[in-house]
Amino acid sequence: MDTLLSHSALFLRPPLLPVCTFTSTSSSPTAWLAPSCSKNLFLASRSQRRTPWLRNSSAARKLSITCGGITEINETQFSDIVLKSDRPVLVEFVANWCGPCRLISPAIESVAQEYADRLTVVKIDHDANPRLIEEYKVYGLPTLIFFKNGQEVPESRREGAITKVKLKDYVDALLESLSVA
Repeated sequence: MDTLLSHSALFLRPPLLPVCTFTSTSSSPTAWLAPSCSKNLFLASRSQRRTPWLRNSSAARKLSITCGGITEINETQFSDIVLKSDRPVLVEFVANWCGPCRLISPAIESVAQEYADRLTVVKIDHDANPRLIEEYKVYGLPTLIFFKNGQEVPESRREGAITKVKLKDYVDALLESLSVA
């Protein structure tokens, strides 16, 4: 019996994964820690739908989630964080029901951490931000778009799953082209 309990305790222990931090510039209680970035990144958008005090409130509009170097933003934050940024921004459009989005999530997190000194990486939930989806004509998920000086970088749009190696090549090529231009 003791052996069974000790083995089951191994499965009850939380994994040692990066920590997501949910923060808000408002005074409402919206700062949490979650045990896994890739699985809990969409927790805030789900909680906004389930929590009446957060839905359509100023707290929801000011909520931002940073996870492994990636910040999840919404439509109201897009202008300040992406368009007014003084450095290049890689925007990833995703949905929690999207298998390829979940598949590339660890690669995006790795790139966000590796390039943190030269690049800002943000994630936008497809379902919670229809205006941005329409404005930037996002037809497939995941979609990656580079922005520099408030504008989409020409030829930077990429749709679908991508390996970590190809993602790094994609980011390197775009950063190199931006430094030359």
